[in-house]
Amino acid sequence: MRKVLYIFGLLTDGDIEWMAKNGTCQRLSDGEVLIEEGGKSDSLILLLEGELRVSARGYGDVARMGVGEIVGEVSLVDSAPPSATITAHGDGLALFLDKRQLLEKLEHDESFGSRFYRALAVFLWTASVAKIPPLHADDPLKDWIDRGFDLYGGLGRHPGMHNLFGLPKTDVKAA
Repeated sequence: MRKVLYIFGLLTDGDIEWMAKNGTCQRLSDGEVLIEEGGKSDSLILLLEGELRVSARGYGDVARMGVGEIVGEVSLVDSAPPSATITAHGDGLALFLDKRQLLEKLEHDESFGSRFYRALAVFLWTASVAKIPPLHADDPLKDWIDRGFDLYGGLGRHPGMHNLFGLPKTDVKAA
């Protein structure tokens, strides 16, 4: 849930109001397929209640997603078909945003587009960082990653980065 709240924090009240007004809340049933691997993805989906299962052919279940997760986001930046199947694990509730309508809004409202794509980038970045095992303070990669993050807006000094490097919060400089 923290992820979606952070993302919504990057958007204006008007942006969120547009999403709520133009999105469709749908109840999810256990086993309901939301996105089919290799199929067509027409929606960006925000999970409001419940849990989703992510599976891929040849691998089986590869992940579980909880409240606050966003799925279908990659289709906004990549035209390749979905690389996994997303299925409701138990009953739930999700907000579906029509991809075509969202892309039209992004094209015609540059301010919204700027905020939305920044929020999406932060979401994708935090999702990828969560998959990286913590580095030790003396790991040569830690310094290299710190310098790389500093080049891109000081993310390496972000107080939340202690999780990535396995450091206590006091060892991380405030941004």
